[in-house]
Amino acid sequence: MCGIGGLVYTRGTSPKPQDVLDRMAAALKHRGPDGAHFARLPHADLVHTRLSIIDLAGGDQPLSAGTGTLIANGEIYNDPQIRHQIGQSHFKTGSDCESPLLLWERNGTDYARGLRGMYAIALYDSAQEELLLSRDPFGIKPLYVTEFEGGLAFASEPGVLLAAGLAPRTMRTSARDELLQLQFTTGRETIFNTIHRVMPGETVRVVQGRILDRQHCSALPDVQPDQPPLGEEDALHRLDAALMNSVQTHERSDVPFGLFLSGGIDSASLLTAMARLPRPEKLRTWTAVFEASNAADEADAAAELAHGVQADHETVQITAPMVWDHLPAIVACMDDPVADYAIIPTWFLARKAAEDVRVILSGEGGDELFCGYGRYRSAIRPWWRGGRRMWRRGMFDGLNVLRTQPADWRDGIMAAEVNTSTAPSRLAAAQAVDCAEWLPNDLLIKLDRCLMAHGLEGRTPLLDPVVADIAWRLPDTLRVRGDKGKWLLRRWLEQHCPAARPFAPKQGFTVPIGAWIAKEGERLGTLVAQQDCIQEIARPDRVRALFQAAGGRKTGHAAWTLLFYALWHRTHIRGLAPAGDVFETLSQ
Repeated sequence: MCGIGGLVYTRGTSPKPQDVLDRMAAALKHRGPDGAHFARLPHADLVHTRLSIIDLAGGDQPLSAGTGTLIANGEIYNDPQIRHQIGQSHFKTGSDCESPLLLWERNGTDYARGLRGMYAIALYDSAQEELLLSRDPFGIKPLYVTEFEGGLAFASEPGVLLAAGLAPRTMRTSARDELLQLQFTTGRETIFNTIHRVMPGETVRVVQGRILDRQHCSALPDVQPDQPPLGEEDALHRLDAALMNSVQTHERSDVPFGLFLSGGIDSASLLTAMARLPRPEKLRTWTAVFEASNAADEADAAAELAHGVQADHETVQITAPMVWDHLPAIVACMDDPVADYAIIPTWFLARKAAEDVRVILSGEGGDELFCGYGRYRSAIRPWWRGGRRMWRRGMFDGLNVLRTQPADWRDGIMAAEVNTSTAPSRLAAAQAVDCAEWLPNDLLIKLDRCLMAHGLEGRTPLLDPVVADIAWRLPDTLRVRGDKGKWLLRRWLEQHCPAARPFAPKQGFTVPIGAWIAKEGERLGTLVAQQDCIQEIARPDRVRALFQAAGGRKTGHAAWTLLFYALWHRTHIRGLAPAGDVFETLSQ
């Protein structure tokens, strides 16, 4: 896994000085601590920082073939098949990222349609002065662009463009409102005025420094309405083949790897599949547990599962003092802001795992593909049976904390809802909304930033084309049955690991952030209320009251969101580095 960045210029524009590229490389170093490389080409500059995973000795980038030069952040899982198709003699290295370059030589701008993997790729053709920017269909790997007078810049993270002085630290207030109400932001535009996302599955064509057109590959297969429904036994057989294929493929690595194990259905399924594969050494697993009397966790269940397959398992205990000490640094890594409190355990798990491995497998995507959230079931019920649309209420609705209640914060979700016409059912349409927005713009950003902050690569075997192909073709009866979502995945786990008790009631995974905030409510509330960015949007007296009442579920989530936003604004809008623990940082 790596960090990428670069610039392409319009004709007649002088290239940026080397110090701009050096600042980009410095800002990307956490993504690629094993070295930085540059390519200064006619009308383009490329920057790559490397985290060595495959072909440790020979896989440095940029990679070149003919008039093309490529840098990439990702893993191409069908690299062996591409090499066989093209012929090994055409390859100069063992890097899996050489495959996209040779596919481009043969297929041009359609090259990404032949890739299976997670990736953000920049490929520059010096002869045509053309840059292609491609992102994998699920949006596992991030990629951002900004246009400036004289060209376009791109990078793996918005913070890189800010640090290099290529984009101003100015904010879209509509995205801020979206962040407060949803805890993430949607669509192409980011919270920064001039920085935009390359969308999942998109290839952006930039000619002579300006965006010319875009192509798109969908993550979800096109299911024909007359397709005969799968029976349960046939579906279980196909799911087994898909899971084993994906997990085995995602284990490909020249460095040690492990698994984040929560005790839930998704990570238990990955553990079960991994345990069925031959390996030269023990599996490594990590689980978070919280020091709080009312914290829901399944650490004991996770440990029991890990020990059942003879995994080398560690439990990482997270305490309130640890969170207060490290929260400014945790928020600082979330440049594309996600106020999901799951960033806390993910960051601490990554810090611990990085002591032993360089690659982590994680269960993101299971809920979205196999229908795990209760909101999907609610969305398809009629109103008189308690049905309600997803994301219908914002975090601050009814709390009387904000000076002005945001009006248009749901526009991005509404746009995603409009684009679900090809989904095979109403239930699948609800899932598709989350696959389009919640998954790439919350869960996958969280995983990417928290792991890359510690030089770890994160892999998500459930977000793979072979798994999506079977999950998206399931009839609703194999997605949900009664009050149980993920029906088929639970049935598969019941067959292959009954000790996971997939049909037993689950405690869930809850970070006790509200209880922790409430214990420091007066102190934290005062500090947050005095921040200029908070006073601009909220009434200080109501903020202080909110923090003192943070023990409630809704008030706790709202207080956490304001705390996150205050720290995030300080770092990414004001440009100030963390200055000690959360109390010291907010006091300055």
